[in-house]
Amino acid sequence: MSFDPETLVYDAKGLIPCIAQEAETGEVLMMAWMNADAVARTLETGRVTYWSRSRASFWVKGESSGHLQELVELRVDCDRDCLLALVRQTGPACHTNRRSCFYTALRDGDEVEIMEPMAE
Repeated sequence: MSFDPETLVYDAKGLIPCIAQEAETGEVLMMAWMNADAVARTLETGRVTYWSRSRASFWVKGESSGHLQELVELRVDCDRDCLLALVRQTGPACHTNRRSCFYTALRDGDEVEIMEPMAE
């Protein structure tokens, strides 16, 4: 059975959340949005492509920074309203130069940064 991005469940703005996870380690890297065209481009090129809500344009992860996400596998959740991109991440995934966007932990009512920016 061939995959059709239009069969996914998108929100009212035509977007679906996509979680990027490092394929080898299972580390959760980031969450960003895709539309049907971004999903199709990701599958066609093997380079993860998101939809930037602030710029209203496609965003190929790492195109300007060099911090690429190479698609290993794209998974669809049971409700078809969320995606999981298993990727090979080059460099940091977060715009703060950290490996993951999830670098703040909530511990005993406090926010604690658990990850330092990566060396350049």
